[in-house]
Amino acid sequence: MNALKTKLEGFSEEVSRPELIEQLREAGRLCRISAITMTSVAGSGHPAGSLSSMEMCLITYGVARIGDCKYENAGIDKVVVSHGHISPAVYSVLAFYGYIPTDEVLAFFRKAGSPYQGHVVRQIPQIAWSTGNLGQGLAAGVGFALAKKTREEDGRIYVLMGDGEQVKGQVAEARRIARHYDLSNITVLIDLNNIQISGKTETIMKADVRRLWEADGWEVTDVDGHDPSGLYGALKKASLSKIPQVLLCHTLMGKGVSFMEGLPDYHGKALNDEEYVPAIKELGGDPAMIEKYRKRRKELPVPSGRLSVPPLATSLEGGKPREYKADDLIDCRSAFGKALSDIGEANYKKEGKGPLLVFDCDLADSVKVSEFAKKYPEWFLEMGIQEHATATVAGAASIAGCISLWADFGVFGASEAYNQQRLNDINDTNLKLALTHVGLDVGEDGETHQCIDYIGLFRNLFGWKLLVPADGNQADRMTRYALTTQGNICLAMGRSKLPVITDEDGKPFFGGDYVFRYGKADLLRNGKDAAIICCGHMVYRALSAWEKLVRMGISAKVYHFGCPLAIDREAVLDAAETGLIVTCEDHNRESGLGSQVATVLAEERASTRLVRMGVHRYGDSGKSVEVMERMGLSVDDLVRTVSSFLEE
Repeated sequence: MNALKTKLEGFSEEVSRPELIEQLREAGRLCRISAITMTSVAGSGHPAGSLSSMEMCLITYGVARIGDCKYENAGIDKVVVSHGHISPAVYSVLAFYGYIPTDEVLAFFRKAGSPYQGHVVRQIPQIAWSTGNLGQGLAAGVGFALAKKTREEDGRIYVLMGDGEQVKGQVAEARRIARHYDLSNITVLIDLNNIQISGKTETIMKADVRRLWEADGWEVTDVDGHDPSGLYGALKKASLSKIPQVLLCHTLMGKGVSFMEGLPDYHGKALNDEEYVPAIKELGGDPAMIEKYRKRRKELPVPSGRLSVPPLATSLEGGKPREYKADDLIDCRSAFGKALSDIGEANYKKEGKGPLLVFDCDLADSVKVSEFAKKYPEWFLEMGIQEHATATVAGAASIAGCISLWADFGVFGASEAYNQQRLNDINDTNLKLALTHVGLDVGEDGETHQCIDYIGLFRNLFGWKLLVPADGNQADRMTRYALTTQGNICLAMGRSKLPVITDEDGKPFFGGDYVFRYGKADLLRNGKDAAIICCGHMVYRALSAWEKLVRMGISAKVYHFGCPLAIDREAVLDAAETGLIVTCEDHNRESGLGSQVATVLAEERASTRLVRMGVHRYGDSGKSVEVMERMGLSVDDLVRTVSSFLEE
């Protein structure tokens, strides 16, 4: 950390002194040289916007007590850069302050394998959140701020944003959440250069930025975005406020290089050699330096970054599982809600436990978190109908000292907020996503609300686990597993009440000594003629079909694959020994369980007949059993499929 950073951090010195202002202006000049050089060495990047946001980055990272962004250091500040394409500015400032090596970032910016990616990522310790999908940074900042407030920590969250992203809906959602929860520990700085990639912001999409923020209850301050003293003073004043603060930083695109100023041309285009020379000369640098870094880029090994920032250590007691009896009828979402309430009781206000933040989007009764909300109100957060921001807020909070659970309908939490869940995956969050009303089991709500793509969606991501319980007992145990296991985990459940799954002796299969193990399939019935593979509420239908098949003289295995993203290969190969596998799911058959099983069979070169039963069109509106029948997924449909293919 250099001497200037020491003077600025925590507002330790006044910036009105002429010598300090001159040091900051000189720092801005040097950082501009670095930003221009690294983009030209890479041959790509966003140089003009980086020059525009340079003082915002310089002053914010200067005053912020970021340490190395290890979340176990309670009380530190965090900086979220929402317009992540200004990474050249961020990297230049971090290098100037001594956090990262200047030679390294100038040589290896946007080089494959380097942590200095085109948009900021958490591989660099001082980067709090991987961004670049514009409109999501504010929600991440709100998540961090909520976590700090819940944990009663000191510290401030700074969010840097661009003006082009101000029209995005998720920004408005996050603004409202911050004000609703009186997050006085957050300050936003917006780079108002009035230019985005395609031209002037006012031409592309008009937005009165000041009135938008004022309408949602934020205190708005205008400031010259290139004036170090003005920025410092505005940030210091904001840190003393009792309500969320936003600074409208009026800037000039391409500031510091005359032929770049005020133009959109260099927003996303690096300077070529002919342009680089006059630009660096105007900034008082040596144009010959570019060859030094080109040589390093070509000859030296690529540096590695930290793979991920470890989340602040948190833990929960899972509590004792409940057991539902063989003659009980219970929906999985209710079993989840009861288990969640049990976990709340075991951890609420207990030393070293939690906090567990439960997020809701106006569906508490339907997704069965209302009991938790009544008993543990300080851990319950109502977000309103604002799913996009909620996904990011909950994800960010989960790596800032809280365990986050968001419960919502499948079509909202997965299908609608897919991009946000993807970014949570990239950021290695610790989110627990409880999806109810998945598949066709929504019934009367019809095709718009039938989440028939959740397996396929999460199949596209790399870090998520997916759990699909067969009955209330397994839902209970999966809930306790999810909340006591690190990582992003989705629990997907239907709406209908289901019979308790039993073994052939009539005892609850998932009760007693049953222990859920991720990736392990459950063999519910044995047989030799065929194998039925299913998941979720299709299980009790498969068992009903098994009984009918037995009466027909057909012996079939019935497998429950409750972890459709972690296919039990041994179970698939065992099923293949019968010569006929029928997969049955109320999910799109082209991207769900059946396709996963097909992949395993192909990779293992297993010889068997495979029939995939599943959703092949959007469903109807009606009672769940009727919708299933019209989709060809009834018990009798399954019996006919197995028997007819055996006859062939």
